[in-house]
Amino acid sequence: MIIASMFFRQEILHSPFFTDLVLYLYFFSLLILFTFGAHGFVMVYHYLKTRGKDSVLPALEHAPVVTVQLPVYNEYYVVDRLIEAVCSIEYPKDKLEIQVLDDSTDETVDVVAKTVKHFQGLGYDIKHVHRTNRQGYKAGALKHGLETARGEFIAIFDADFVPNTTFLLNTVPYFEDEELALVQTRWEHLNSDYSLLTRTQAMALDAHFVMEQGVRNKVGFFINFNGTGGIWRKSAIIDAGNWQSDTLTEDLDLSYRAQLRGWKFKYLNDVTSPAELPAEVNALKSQQFRWTKGAIETARKILPEVWRSNIPLRVKIHSTFHLTNNLAFPFILLAGILNVPLIFIKQQGGHDLYFAMMSVFVLAFIGSFMFYMFSQKAVYPDWRRRLLLFPLFMAGSMGFAVNNSRAVFEGLIKKRSEFVRTPKYKIEGKTDSWMLKKYVPMKLNWVVFVEIALAVYCFFGVISSLYYLEIAAVPFQLLYCMGFSFVSALSIKHALEARKLRQQQPSV
Repeated sequence: MIIASMFFRQEILHSPFFTDLVLYLYFFSLLILFTFGAHGFVMVYHYLKTRGKDSVLPALEHAPVVTVQLPVYNEYYVVDRLIEAVCSIEYPKDKLEIQVLDDSTDETVDVVAKTVKHFQGLGYDIKHVHRTNRQGYKAGALKHGLETARGEFIAIFDADFVPNTTFLLNTVPYFEDEELALVQTRWEHLNSDYSLLTRTQAMALDAHFVMEQGVRNKVGFFINFNGTGGIWRKSAIIDAGNWQSDTLTEDLDLSYRAQLRGWKFKYLNDVTSPAELPAEVNALKSQQFRWTKGAIETARKILPEVWRSNIPLRVKIHSTFHLTNNLAFPFILLAGILNVPLIFIKQQGGHDLYFAMMSVFVLAFIGSFMFYMFSQKAVYPDWRRRLLLFPLFMAGSMGFAVNNSRAVFEGLIKKRSEFVRTPKYKIEGKTDSWMLKKYVPMKLNWVVFVEIALAVYCFFGVISSLYYLEIAAVPFQLLYCMGFSFVSALSIKHALEARKLRQQQPSV
């Protein structure tokens, strides 16, 4: 500790350039984070202003033909659950078509074929559409199915979903508005209490749906289709240019193209679509990587069109925040790295005004807390208990900064990558396990080792803060340390456990 401290102090004392560089970069990082964080205050303001202004379900005057598309790829454990749930949806049988868009290359094909045959025998219009290639990935599968879909409306569910029986009765009536392209429902969680990992994911998703989707939709900002749990007007998909596979978030891409064409979207907070959350951290990392990189790719593609369009300026500004908010991750990472040398810079003295100004940025943290607090309060009676997880959620967000920063940079430099789907294991209760199942990631990439190094580095920052009695810096240093430690340790633990059990017993 003393040797490291002397090293830092010598470096700083003899290098004004280094000191200025750290100060400027840290200020810039916090300014970016403050900008995105302060946007939380804007969303909270609109939430409070529009709270209670929920729409009334129109009467269903006639039942149009609906096609339910189920894009699947190697979903051995959950595909039968999905098909059974969709076939249980309350809707006239003659007006319901089900397409299982199956790109699988394993035993999932046989499970789908058997399940589809069973429901065909019960009189359902259900088809097994099996492609022998993954051209265009999920976007390609949806586009391929659309060519033969007989429905006027297209509902979409991913393999980890278990749609409620009333889904169509609660969504289709809204399409009496001929300008409406999409009805999106709120995701509910089948296994949110499975572990700390699933609990923190649930908190993040609840905030997205309640505070982002709900508020944006009520005040006239653009929202996005979430890839599943929603229903489209088929003609709107085609009018907007159909599904395109040049980004990893085909849902976000199509959403903006449709709204720029003048189509309206509807978000329903009180209509839910239950789904399974990833219970294994390396699968979650893969999901977060895809969502983050795809959003950056979509921002690159769509933002120029947004600013060239004739939509109101306030919608353009909010759309920019919406599409670029993942740019915060590299600055979260940079702030975490710079926190440590700042401890030693402060010991020099002469920068009191600078550090006084930095305290203003704590307001962004308050904005984030309010953002998540209201989302939990809107959904759960025990929201106070759930909010106790907020520090852990914040630490986890910091811990994912390396993984998601990599996704941001790859998106910015236009590096193409495969659409890696998130494996599902039918985890619903605490007694369920993913460890002996297929698809579990068992390889560790270089990101884990960077996370380990940063965990050690930030621990040094915690010790240094305590040593110099910089008590105000300890909470943030500790959050970074906990975040990188938690994510890296869990990544190694899950991979090694899966590898060990796989060697002991065949896949089931």
